[in-house]
Amino acid sequence: YDAYKEFYINDAGRQVRLLGESLAARYVAALGFEREIPQDGYHGDYLRELAANIATREGSAYVKLSEDERAEVMSQIALSHIVEQQQKSLSAYGVFFDNWFRESSLRDKGAEQSILEKLQEKNLTYQQDGALWFKSSEFGDEKDRVLITQEGEPTYFFIDIAYHQTKYERGFTAVHDFWGPDHHGYIDRMKSAMLALGHPKDSFHVSIIQQVNLLRDGKPVKMSKRAGEIIEMDELIEEVGVDAARYFFVDRKMSQPLDFDIELAKKQSDENPVYYLQYAHARICSIFRFAEESGIGEPESFATNVLDSYHELNVIKRLIDYPEVVVKSAQFLEPHRLTAYLTEVATVFHRFYHEHRVVTEDREKTFARLLLAKATRQVLSNGLKLLGITAPEKM
Repeated sequence: YDAYKEFYINDAGRQVRLLGESLAARYVAALGFEREIPQDGYHGDYLRELAANIATREGSAYVKLSEDERAEVMSQIALSHIVEQQQKSLSAYGVFFDNWFRESSLRDKGAEQSILEKLQEKNLTYQQDGALWFKSSEFGDEKDRVLITQEGEPTYFFIDIAYHQTKYERGFTAVHDFWGPDHHGYIDRMKSAMLALGHPKDSFHVSIIQQVNLLRDGKPVKMSKRAGEIIEMDELIEEVGVDAARYFFVDRKMSQPLDFDIELAKKQSDENPVYYLQYAHARICSIFRFAEESGIGEPESFATNVLDSYHELNVIKRLIDYPEVVVKSAQFLEPHRLTAYLTEVATVFHRFYHEHRVVTEDREKTFARLLLAKATRQVLSNGLKLLGITAPEKM
């Protein structure tokens, strides 16, 4: 597939309103007036800092606004700030999206009305208890779902249907979503909506990404976004480095919870799996520097029967598996297959290295082992590059 990566911004609805009210309260407080943050609002220091900056830059310009107007202005300021910070954080992490799609744009373009008309044309909606329902149970969902509440407000589900419909309208033939574990029960209802709108059953897929548990000294780091108790991505990267972060986040199947041990990720030893991989690559580079210093260049060929020891053959067997591992990692969306494989390659090479000298008096065997080392270095380098991790020549 020619993949197109899109980030969905939830910039509409009640939570955005609470975000604006929370920042407005912080802003007024920064000017010396007391104001309580909403009970279900956001209490993080990041809003306190943002409010202080607004107060310094704009003074009391927003005080004269009504509370509703001030909350609306502050929600937009907060959203712009948060999205900008997310983009910077993802860039530092090496992740880039082709498009950042705003939920608010759906409402501006009347996407909900278009969906409603399509479903009503197929007689797939009905009124009950003052709400408008979608007959999702006819398409595999466990029960029918509300599209418009008794208060006349569209549900999150309705908005999400409209968003997914735009993907097909933009010409995409396959849609793959990545959702958090709390959305597992949401899959069937969204699939039912896509089927109802006439899209092929196998064109819409969802992968659930389980939560990440940060550990420090073996103990869970408790976090609460609203209470302001969080470790931001930037902080994590600054502490453990981009390479370690990228490795640990893909080292487990995405459907399984991940324990990210911060202290382990910082260790400069074989206990740290990413260090272990990078050290294998650096070790091979040092072998070639030694060979060059010894007057031995990189050979282009060797007699195939020279490499016949258990450890040499074991390295060769693992290297042969590389193309298949890459294909399956992509096919099943499981990059942890690649991290596990590269660790095996590093392990068998380290064992070979401990048992055999590469540069020896036997020139033919030296050439053969150098080529084996070269092939191993290439596989490690290619695999690490696919994972977005550097392959250092010295450590």
